[in-house]
Order: sequence, then C-alpha cells, then structure tokens
Amino acid sequence: MNLTEKTAYLKGLADGLDIDTSSKEGKLLKAIVELLDEVTATVTTLDDDVDQIYEELDAIDEDMDDLEEYIFGDEDEDFDEDDEEDEDELYYEITCPKCGETVCVDEDTITSEDLACPNCGTEFEVEFEDCDCEGDCCDSCGTEE
Repeated sequence: MNLTEKTAYLKGLADGLDIDTSSKEGKLLKAIVELLDEVTATVTTLDDDVDQIYEELDAIDEDMDDLEEYIFGDEDEDFDEDDEEDEDELYYEITCPKCGETVCVDEDTITSEDLACPNCGTEFEVEFEDCDCEGDCCDSCGTEE
C-alpha cells in the first residue's frame, strides 16, 4: 500500500468506530486523522513535483550531451585538428647575439617584447625591415630580381 491508501484505510477505521466527536478524545482523533490526510496530500504533491523535476533534469542532461557533442565533436577529431594546426604554424630560427645558440620560435614569440635566449637568458629584440619593393628587387624580402 502506498501512503494515500494507508491514510484512507486509517480514515475508514476511524469512521467505522463511530467515535463520538463531541468528547475530548474524539475531537483529538478526528483532528489527527484530518491532519494525516492533509500531510498525505502534501507529500503526494511534493513527490509528483520531484518526479517531474527529475524527468526535466534528465531531458536537460540529454540536451547538454547533444550540445557538447555538437560543439566539441569527437575528442579524437579535436586531437588530430590540433596536430594539423601545429604543422601549419611557421617557426623561425634565431641566433642569440650573445652566446650564438640557435633557437626555433613561433610567430607569437618572435613578436613579443620579452624574447630571451633559453640558453643564456639574454633578452633581445628582432627587428623587422619594411620592404616596399613587392618582392622583385631586393634580398630583404627573400625573392630574386
């Protein structure tokens, strides 16, 4: 039996006893049965609400899983894409002016202000020359005449 059925059973027992509701004991038993009936109704409503909340949370969880899969895709695919991006990134060889160590750096590092040699710690700047020749007249742009 569930809670509602048990309460109905107790209410039926109390009604079947023909308790005199004008006596002190009768008034008390009647009030207890009425309170029990109200508590049962409240608990049943709360139980239904909790069940509905769980169903909605499960639906939200499934939607979040779908959204994560759509946004992030398969983790293996992401790993492969990262590898390809690293292969496409350009690296530059720089020789330290103090110790002569050759260092490979990416474009972000070469343009940063805190470029330092990992061997000796000397900080230095890389100067870029502007070339207006559009690649057909000088050695500074890396093309031949």
